[in-house]
Amino acid sequence: MKGLTTTLATIWRLAIPYFKSEDRWPGRILLFAVIAIELSIVGITVLLNQWNNAFYNALQDRNWDAFVTQLTYFCVLAATYIVLAVYQLYLNQWLQIRWRRWMTKAYLEHWLAGANHYRMQLLGDAADNPDQRIAEDVQMFIERTLTIGVGLLGALVSLGSFVVILWGLSVAAPLQIFGTTFNIPGYLVWAALIYAFVGTILTHLIGRALIALNFTQQRYEADFRFNLVRVRENSEQIALLYGEAAERDRLLLRFASVVDNFMAIMSRQKRLTFFTAGYS
Repeated sequence: MKGLTTTLATIWRLAIPYFKSEDRWPGRILLFAVIAIELSIVGITVLLNQWNNAFYNALQDRNWDAFVTQLTYFCVLAATYIVLAVYQLYLNQWLQIRWRRWMTKAYLEHWLAGANHYRMQLLGDAADNPDQRIAEDVQMFIERTLTIGVGLLGALVSLGSFVVILWGLSVAAPLQIFGTTFNIPGYLVWAALIYAFVGTILTHLIGRALIALNFTQQRYEADFRFNLVRVRENSEQIALLYGEAAERDRLLLRFASVVDNFMAIMSRQKRLTFFTAGYS
């Protein structure tokens, strides 16, 4: 729990400056729009669930008028969903690029101010590959923060919506086992929550190693890319000293770390996929 609190505090510390910056109002409006669309999509999902029942009732009753009405209703819901999905992606990407532009500018100013870029080299591994941090990690942070944050909000609202539906179904269809009726209020809700909780815990236990592996993969990729650039920048000296063979061996050694770590990611991802595909 302490680790989660620390992570959330770090995310907040990194994210909130943008929404207090000179670009705060466009950012806030875009964020509000993305959240509003996410909630609207959840609402349409609930309506589609209700539509499904009405549509098949019309088929079962062979009610042509009701069938046409429900088919038209579905077309309206589907068209609305498509428009919302398109604009959610568009506005999300718009927010991402504005946010990334601001963070990139801020971190470049910090990196280049007062010869910080030189001091960081003297610190060794304390701040490895700052170019990658600015070019890639800023983008990944923004993208994943929005994806996870908005997705989590949508999931919580969906949970609340479908809890009401499942509770109603629990009343309409009491639990029966071998002819015996058990009066457990909202048993479908509790069953779904327990199932989801167990799945979440097991998924975390199986997949948590991917966090460190993916971080290490980024570092190895950045180191390999840095050494490739180093060869290009020092190509004249390497050619004069006939150092191609030594450079090739050194680069292949760096790339071997990339391959080995990626194989570890593949192995762990395979286990996780086996579980998630089977459990769901």
